[in-house]
Amino acid sequence: MSDTHSAEQALDLVIAGGGMAGSLLAYVLLSQNPALKLAIVEQSPVLGNDEQPSKVSFDSRSIALAHGSVELLQQWGLWQDLKQSGCAIEHIQISDRGHFGKTYLNATDHQLSALGQVIEVEAIGEVLWQKLKHFTTQGRLSWFYKDAISALNPTTELQHISLKSGAQLQSKLLVIAEGGLSPSRTLAGFELKSDDYQQHALIANIGLADSHQHKAFERFTPTGPLALLPLTRQRYSLVWTLTPEQAAQHLNQSDAEFLAALQQAAGHRAGVFKSVGQRVVYPLSLKRATEAARHRTLLLGNSLHNLHPIAGQGFNLAIRDIFSLSLLLQKHQTDVGCYQLTKAYQQARLPDMQQVILYTDSLVRLFSNSSRLMALGRNTGLFGLNLCPDLKQVVANQAMGLNSIRQLKALLT
Repeated sequence: MSDTHSAEQALDLVIAGGGMAGSLLAYVLLSQNPALKLAIVEQSPVLGNDEQPSKVSFDSRSIALAHGSVELLQQWGLWQDLKQSGCAIEHIQISDRGHFGKTYLNATDHQLSALGQVIEVEAIGEVLWQKLKHFTTQGRLSWFYKDAISALNPTTELQHISLKSGAQLQSKLLVIAEGGLSPSRTLAGFELKSDDYQQHALIANIGLADSHQHKAFERFTPTGPLALLPLTRQRYSLVWTLTPEQAAQHLNQSDAEFLAALQQAAGHRAGVFKSVGQRVVYPLSLKRATEAARHRTLLLGNSLHNLHPIAGQGFNLAIRDIFSLSLLLQKHQTDVGCYQLTKAYQQARLPDMQQVILYTDSLVRLFSNSSRLMALGRNTGLFGLNLCPDLKQVVANQAMGLNSIRQLKALLT
């Protein structure tokens, strides 16, 4: 895809951020609205080209897609191209290390073949890249590579956008999907709240001696949760929450030392760990904007909500951001940035976001607490889930995103 720079280019919609959320949004909206013209402004210094997406935006991490998110990807015509790269989660075991509490979720208990899927981000990037090339060829999608928004000048009917390259755009709507460190969010005047968890996440792919049998494990440890998610080719995707000091220590260990430490922390129920890929560490915090929308401007994905990975909800929440906007555009095609649309988007996204934040933040604080009384309470809760199928169904529906998607459909259609 080539750069397209022209003075005061008129567009229906501009997306700031060409990563996973921004690219998926572009594909969904262009697929559903044949007359729509939009542009993506991608600030990454590692450029994409006609053959491959930016490796910064689509790196080697993995994400867990809830069952509801997979259903939306099927509805949008993407899952048939992604499913060969996905690995089904058929069983989930949740436990608290050193305590009696355990609970199990099984897809068959909910009349499903899988509770969700785990897929590497690179695979999503490749599929989206090929899909978006079609719209670029049609002249409906313009890319501004290695560029960023330098100024915003909103008027009643338009958002006038200046780029650092000198390009000038006018758009009915600006959607900011630049990630948690979004500079355009600040330019647009959004307020951000942030809480530092004083934890780091260590992520890596782990090779197994035997099959994982499509089982996922979430184990709560004194330093925080340890998640093992099934991947293709007899591997797990590891997300290990640690103190900053422990994360640095494990990052610098030899592969053998690291695998021994991980095996001790995870136990042997998940199998014998045989190999480890590249290890990456990043700090954990909760960041959320106080508004989802302002005049002719929306926040989406990590620019709106940047969560702890404890329950794998972050990208699933972003998919529901995209779903909400796609429904609203069907009702407001004449002016895709009108007040009625931005108001409805805010009303739809903030409750869902706040519910997920409450859920994930409570889990972090509950299971990172060493109090014996807290340990007794949480383990009693885990044990009790096995005795109460109705309550387990509520927990499963929350994890799979099904209730949220039903509520959005009812609210926006």
